[in-house]
Amino acid sequence: MTPLDSTRHSFIVKVWLEEDAQEAACATWRGQITHVANGDWRYLQDLDEIRAFVAPYLEEMGIKVTYRWPVRECLRRLWACLGRGLLR
Repeated sequence: MTPLDSTRHSFIVKVWLEEDAQEAACATWRGQITHVANGDWRYLQDLDEIRAFVAPYLEEMGIKVTYRWPVRECLRRLWACLGRGLLR
């Protein structure tokens, strides 16, 4: 492990709309988050699941994770745009 391995983590977040939801004009989304280095992953149905997945890695780096962190609002806006079909 290099020194950067313990101070940097990369995650891939994939998001998609469920086909049934598109037909019903209801914005139901699903997603998956993957930790790039070790391949751990989890399906997502809620933004808080991203926080729960990332939090242990941040805590391992000595970062105190609070309930409300700025990325949450950014992700909410992204999901809203996806639901309205503004990003495709």
